[in-house]
Amino acid sequence: MQGSTPFPRHIAVLILATLACSFAGNHIAARIAFDHDTGLLLAMLARAGVTLVALAALVLWRRESLKLGRATWGWQILLGLLIAIQSFCIYSAVARIPVALALLVVNLSPILLALLTWALGGAAPTRQALAIMGVILFGLVLVLDVPGRLASADTPDGEWVAGILFSLTAAAVFAVALWITENRLSKIAGSVRSMLTLAVVFSASTLLGSSGLIPGGLSLPNASAGWIALACLVLLYGAAFSTLFICMPRLNIARNAPVMNMEPVAGMVLGWLVLGQVLGGLQVIGGLIVVGGIVALAYRR
Repeated sequence: MQGSTPFPRHIAVLILATLACSFAGNHIAARIAFDHDTGLLLAMLARAGVTLVALAALVLWRRESLKLGRATWGWQILLGLLIAIQSFCIYSAVARIPVALALLVVNLSPILLALLTWALGGAAPTRQALAIMGVILFGLVLVLDVPGRLASADTPDGEWVAGILFSLTAAAVFAVALWITENRLSKIAGSVRSMLTLAVVFSASTLLGSSGLIPGGLSLPNASAGWIALACLVLLYGAAFSTLFICMPRLNIARNAPVMNMEPVAGMVLGWLVLGQVLGGLQVIGGLIVVGGIVALAYRR
């Protein structure tokens, strides 16, 4: 069909790069919202709710089937819960440490996915892949400024440690979610799978918020800047997520997906321009090494 004709590669790359910047902008807006006392669960609810409506409209327009087998429903619900945990962890990290740092750590998920696939009986990573993973981990050491922190006599910053742990948890959870998507839910249409996933995220956030287990989880922004940031968060994420699925048949994702790995770089630039978050020279070099290694790993796959 004409509507499925792939975009020229430069157009597809431009669209994916724009979407990566939009996803990074969502996290910048989230940090501003959190700095104005916006509840983390409120941000998750707003983001998931608006995007869910957009994807539901897309699924209805395409008349895609929602019939799933009992086992498939189980995996789908588990996927939604994992993405809810991942979203919570990413926002918890963004609220504590520089956005670029959080995104760089979260982007370790391809390495964890490769190791998880191997552990569950899949193909073992090649020597070349292992070498690339080693380079990525070296870059991460620089990003986290491990040498400087080891040499410092100061007590480790509790918020920094918590932010890194939340980022690592998000990476690990997302790796499991990717494995389930590839090995248990690959036959479901992407828009349907994502719509159902967001429905679970929205439901889980609502239940957690009403339980009161997360103090201030549903707090409203305390200033107009917080409301504007919350609106930008929803708009940037919802527009990027919806555009990705609308245009996916024409983006040649198998070939161009590594472009999306520029999100941490966009987060680094936007974090500096908007939030004044500046990473050190070695951290920037380490960040570029991490992103370059992840792109190289993605192109190999």
